[in-house]
Amino acid sequence: MTARIFRLFIPLLAVAAAALCSMAIIALSGRDPLMICEKLFRAAFASDYGAGQVLFKTTTLIFTGLAVALPFRARLFNVGGEGQLQLAALAAAITGALLPESLPPVVAVLFSAFAAMAAGGLWGASAGLLKVRFGVNEVISTIMLNFIAQAATGYLMSWRFAEPSTGHTAETGGAFMLPQIDDLFGLFAGSPANISLLIALGTALCAALYLFRSRAGYELQAVGLQPEAAKYAGIQSGRHVTAVMGLAGAIAGLGALNLVSGYKHYYEAGLTGGFGFSGIAVALLAGANPLWIVPAALFFGLLEYGGLAVGAYVPKDIFMIIQALTILIVIVLNARKP
Repeated sequence: MTARIFRLFIPLLAVAAAALCSMAIIALSGRDPLMICEKLFRAAFASDYGAGQVLFKTTTLIFTGLAVALPFRARLFNVGGEGQLQLAALAAAITGALLPESLPPVVAVLFSAFAAMAAGGLWGASAGLLKVRFGVNEVISTIMLNFIAQAATGYLMSWRFAEPSTGHTAETGGAFMLPQIDDLFGLFAGSPANISLLIALGTALCAALYLFRSRAGYELQAVGLQPEAAKYAGIQSGRHVTAVMGLAGAIAGLGALNLVSGYKHYYEAGLTGGFGFSGIAVALLAGANPLWIVPAALFFGLLEYGGLAVGAYVPKDIFMIIQALTILIVIVLNARKP
């Protein structure tokens, strides 16, 4: 087995190994692992609602996974997806609440998307600028920017934008709401799955074309693989670092459409639910390949919802263990040289 073929099977091997370890943990807890797996898959796929919930979670994970995968191609580690998504969700909700409902729905959604992408993009680009101008490691800066984003959104909610009676922002107008998949296609009835799923799939495809079929994508990967050679070839690494971090933040921000325009229609504390951090695991499992992000996000979406669905039988923490084990095994297998 060549190294190339081995690496293609790493995600499947990691998932299988993590599943076996977790089944052993479930057995040690006194439960039947096969019964738990059956209930998990029944809850997730035997009903329209369960499948819709999995796809709803998958949608945001695609965006946050892409926000990690693109910079990773330039050997940059964007740990700031949570803060970028958080600010973007607040920006989208405020935009939807302040602009008139008389706007055509397409225009209204575009305004929300632009506000979300601008907020997330500026937050991501700021980490890129700190690295280019001052040599600040992007891992440290994005972690710190997460804390600043959390504090900033908390302050704005406490003192400016929260409705006194509800604790969340004012609801967006009807024009700012994304259609549910149930309304358009009669699928996933009662679930929050909406057409931002199609936007996520399109974004993954565009990201793949950008990386593998464009000059800018080639230069970005050259900066990551051989920075000195790229510099000698005339590629401006600083520009690419800032641009890809800004693009990553904007893509993470698009995840706010799923949460705000497609689901809650307002912003409240805890809305992002750690999706930004889970996106790191999605990107690592996918090997930072934009097209593999989709099945990786689906896997983690299944674990996210499945853990809740079988919570009466086993602790949800077990499914967090599966996620962690999967990533650890991916790292170990990638380090191995067959």
